[in-house]
Amino acid sequence: MTELDFEFLRAFLKARSGLSLQPEKRYLVESRLSPVCRRFKMDSLSTLVTGLKGGRDCVLESAVIEAMTTNETFFFRDKAPFDLFRDVLLPRYLAARATTRRLRIWCAAASTGQEPYSLAMLLDEASSRLSGWRIEIVATDISIEVLNKARMGIYNQFEVQRGLSIQLLLKYFSQVGDQWQIAPRIRDMVDFRPLNLIKDFGHLGSFDIVYCRNVLIYFDSSMKSEVLNRLAGALTPDGSIVLGAAETVIGLTDALVPDPANRGLYGKCSQTAVGARRPPLLAASR
Repeated sequence: MTELDFEFLRAFLKARSGLSLQPEKRYLVESRLSPVCRRFKMDSLSTLVTGLKGGRDCVLESAVIEAMTTNETFFFRDKAPFDLFRDVLLPRYLAARATTRRLRIWCAAASTGQEPYSLAMLLDEASSRLSGWRIEIVATDISIEVLNKARMGIYNQFEVQRGLSIQLLLKYFSQVGDQWQIAPRIRDMVDFRPLNLIKDFGHLGSFDIVYCRNVLIYFDSSMKSEVLNRLAGALTPDGSIVLGAAETVIGLTDALVPDPANRGLYGKCSQTAVGARRPPLLAASR
């Protein structure tokens, strides 16, 4: 792969997916796109680049984007964001939405489904408090391939061992050969949809809770700011957004403010004015 080929791929990936590749990541491009070359019977990455430059092969373009997208995930990943949902966010919105009994949740980088299914299991565990509620979990990802896997809800032994207790595994999964399939009632709680975060997502409507974890780290600062501002616009006035442990809004947007009591949790900036008159909505209620 020539330097010009690499620079083209960097620009292509940033424009199509927001992925910002540093020059030292050339090895990553070569290792991940070599299988794509073999799949499309191309003799080199330069031939692949030529195919992309033609701009007429959508299948090739999608294959390149999917190959370069990181889809690392597992059930209840990092634990703290799910404790936050169970102990802080769910009680908060059960009280705040007691009249409408409606709650909308968005997992904005769902990958193969472990994050939204983890939230769905927590909701099922709290089902005694949710009678008569309409709760929607929308889960999106740029990759059609991982969404197809997520919709099936079938995972191998390694995948279910990552983050799942034996109690939850036996309660919510059934064994199919050497794999495990999540219970239909949990699968039916999640609406999986393809979505590219760097493009408009206004058609999704507004959400009370947004989980957008471990995806902004792959964007440059300007793209992070743009996405964060649009995520803020997708929140209800008292909505909350959960970011990954290595992610922040500081220096990137004024539309979101950190929750001082809960790391990784953010609310709309307008909530600070409310907090001046009464206890802030973003205060933890433990």
